[in-house]
Amino acid sequence: MNVNFEYSKTLAIEGSVLLLLSLIPYVGWVLGIIGVVLLLRGMKEFSSYYQDEKIYQDSLKGVKFYIIAIVAAAVAIAAITLGVWSATGFTADFVLTAGFGIGLIAFLVGLVVAFVFYVLAASHLRRTFNTLAQKSGEASFTTAGTLLWVGSILTIIFGIGLLLIPIAWIFATIGFFTMKSRQYQQYTPQPNGSGYTPPPTQPEQGKTIESKPINQNNYSQSETNTK
Repeated sequence: MNVNFEYSKTLAIEGSVLLLLSLIPYVGWVLGIIGVVLLLRGMKEFSSYYQDEKIYQDSLKGVKFYIIAIVAAAVAIAAITLGVWSATGFTADFVLTAGFGIGLIAFLVGLVVAFVFYVLAASHLRRTFNTLAQKSGEASFTTAGTLLWVGSILTIIFGIGLLLIPIAWIFATIGFFTMKSRQYQQYTPQPNGSGYTPPPTQPEQGKTIESKPINQNNYSQSETNTK
């Protein structure tokens, strides 16, 4: 299959940038969904390019959980907004209403669902980034995966988790920008013997040539002894 490496990079870069912008209030969740779709398409292309289906499969599972997390967060924000409107009418007066109670419960449930599924998404995307780091040699992917996973866990502590998440996507974007195709990657021998095995070197051929006169001498001596 003919896979355009630069096209794969472009999709991944655009997706990671939009995910970085998903923290923008109100419209951020829309950008996040679009970014996830582009990133998934890019991972599909990379999976074909590197001939490793794990890149796409891990990212696909991560994207499914990611979408659920984004939708749950959006529902939570909408629920608390409607609840506040029911209780205050967006004025200074606050009246405890059933609408506010329902909105508050829906908000808390939405946050929990978003948190659980975002952690699951981050763990699968971390696997994808680790595989890309091995294939491309870009250490930025490893850093991005680790920060994304840790940041997703620490989202319950908003001051830390929300700070690590954009940093993680910045590293991912850098990795996509700087990664090179396989023809520009320097070959590194594999210590486990799974890499490329070079052909016999010239000294080994020389040893074969030198062995011929030794065998001829031995043959001449054996003829003399026979006589």
